[in-house]
Amino acid sequence: MADSASAEREQGRRFMPKFDDKGLLSAVVTDSESGEVLMVAFMDQAALDATRRTGKAHFHSRSRGKLWMKGESSGHVLEVTEILVDCDQDALVLKARPAGPTCHTGARSCFYRLLNGDELERVEG
Repeated sequence: MADSASAEREQGRRFMPKFDDKGLLSAVVTDSESGEVLMVAFMDQAALDATRRTGKAHFHSRSRGKLWMKGESSGHVLEVTEILVDCDQDALVLKARPAGPTCHTGARSCFYRLLNGDELERVEG
């Protein structure tokens, strides 16, 4: 039997994000029009708050240990149109309108290669 906090988190109406032991949760970003998966990143409370406040996707950079807004240097921001929350509130899907390529490589999506056997094939021109 689930405790009341778990029941509220899984079936209630209150937003109760469940961050991991490092204070992070996963965020999958999709194109709000096509549904294409654009990227996966991590959010901490500050990134979640900034995203909700500004409408622009913010994340926690694990390598730099700080908050960053997607596109802060490239201009390729992600305008968040909707946030979906999974059943136990430890992962989000951000539906967004990208202002240019999402991947730091210049690809539209970070998922531009297909695994074929032991080889990677580019699936985007």
